[in-house]
Amino acid sequence: IVLNDQALFEKIIERQRGGFCYELNGLFASLLRQLGFKVTMLSARVANNKGEFGPEFDHMTLVVTAPDKPAERWLADVGFGDSFNEPLLLDVRTAQHQGARSYRIDAREDHLILLQKENDGDWVPQYRFTLQPHEYADYAEMCHYHQTSPESHFTKAPLCSRNTHEGRITLSGKRFISTTAGVREEREVRDQAEFDKILREQFRIELKKQMNAFQK
Repeated sequence: IVLNDQALFEKIIERQRGGFCYELNGLFASLLRQLGFKVTMLSARVANNKGEFGPEFDHMTLVVTAPDKPAERWLADVGFGDSFNEPLLLDVRTAQHQGARSYRIDAREDHLILLQKENDGDWVPQYRFTLQPHEYADYAEMCHYHQTSPESHFTKAPLCSRNTHEGRITLSGKRFISTTAGVREEREVRDQAEFDKILREQFRIELKKQMNAFQK
């Protein structure tokens, strides 16, 4: 479990490796604080495809304020995969548009819900959260779960994803998915050699120990 700034820096920057929300948003929070921003770590409960929300600390997201505009709060998140790329105004309840997608933050009783809409589709919940501030140690149990549990989607198959200038690319198990200008293409990866080549050329990751994505 990696939950301190120096270890995060060494893993993500120096070793050119990725991470998941606790690591990516954790390091991003550290960077923003050094630049003078106020950052609060929040616990988010991620929605599944049925609209049901997971446990507390399932995801880390951030609230950020700039030193020159302390009353303007932003929801920032670099660790949630295929979602909003630019910060969202936290206290705005109308739709906020980014490309072909729209986002909305609804207030529901004691929590907030982030929703996403594709073009003219329906609003779909992504996660719910409160504004209760947290520290790194609060995420340790769920971080351990996502790294080790066979029930975690992070342990079921290799997963690597990043934004591109045109959209996003994802290597998920034996599938390579690319989205360019809103057009999604998906294909099967033929074998381990092609898997390693995609990981190396598209994500700039070359593992010292081979990850056998084709093991039966």
